[in-house]
Amino acid sequence: MIEITNLKKRFGSKEVLRGVTLRIDTGETMVIIGRSGCGKSVLLKHIVGLLKPDEGDVKVDGQTISKMSRAELYKIRLKFGYLFQGAALFDSMTVGENVGLALRENLGLSESEIHKIVAEKLALVGLPNIETMKPSELSGGMRKRVGLARALATNPEYIFYDEPTTGLDPIMSDAIDTLIKDLAQKLRVTSVVITHDMQSVYKVADRVAMMHDGKIHFLGTPKDLAETQDAIVRNFVERNSFHDVAIESEMERLQKSATR
Repeated sequence: MIEITNLKKRFGSKEVLRGVTLRIDTGETMVIIGRSGCGKSVLLKHIVGLLKPDEGDVKVDGQTISKMSRAELYKIRLKFGYLFQGAALFDSMTVGENVGLALRENLGLSESEIHKIVAEKLALVGLPNIETMKPSELSGGMRKRVGLARALATNPEYIFYDEPTTGLDPIMSDAIDTLIKDLAQKLRVTSVVITHDMQSVYKVADRVAMMHDGKIHFLGTPKDLAETQDAIVRNFVERNSFHDVAIESEMERLQKSATR
């Protein structure tokens, strides 16, 4: 499991994390929501060891991330898969080279073994036989799925999703949500999803944590989220739900115009 205890982080005069405490159980999908700039991505970077806390700690499988040596950190990161907000594919590499990067750099596998795993992971995300394509030839949704295939390449125990549906149309967003849910069930991984997409929240979450003012303001199930009367939570949910509906309506209008 992941245990976050009284985590604090300041950048200059700005205190971003003000005592975050959160436990993410093995095998669950935890969705973290909150306004832009509230510290969601900063929290995620502490979990994977890209940032060190000013106070508090993060433990993964009982090991304190901030106290690890570089070698120990590299070793535990092999348990992590990370889908970046913009997929973060290397444009100079083919899809196959992108997906197989961690295998080639860290595991010392033969090329035939790498090619086999790459093909398996691309098929798992619904993109078979595109190994020779370049990222520039792919749509936004395809790039996200290639990024997810790369995150899955080392068979991680934990997968971190940073705004997985940002920039995608509602149909592709729903496809990504379905993929996240299916992978959690098939692979039994522990998933942490950062998003402001309320449809994603209700579809993929086992539990939801809302960050506000540098702390965890709300923690509960999607049902708890839908029924809460907390004014801060309601305001966030209603604003983002309205945004989702507006996008869907516009997509429907464009689709109808295209068929006329």
